[in-house]
Amino acid sequence: MISSNVSSLMSNQTYMNNNASNVANVNTDGYIPRNTTISETTNGGTKANTSMATSNGSEKSQTDLTKEVTDQISIEKVSEANVQAIRTQNEMLGSLLDIKA
Repeated sequence: MISSNVSSLMSNQTYMNNNASNVANVNTDGYIPRNTTISETTNGGTKANTSMATSNGSEKSQTDLTKEVTDQISIEKVSEANVQAIRTQNEMLGSLLDIKA
């Protein structure tokens, strides 16, 4: 169970890295942002899929800050949930080991 939470954290880290790059290049002329999607793997984990956005031909940066900021909020909430799940699993395992000892 912990492995799926760790997998999700790693996927969301990739998502946040791409998001941060898009925000950092908001004033870079001709910048085409990266899109990130999270998908489930066959073993119950997740993976981040990164692709370049479709260019609209603009000479200005094509980064949409409203999308990027709302994505950051979503990434933060998912990461918090995964960390809490790992903490809970760790506490439960520790309690079981204490009982067994």
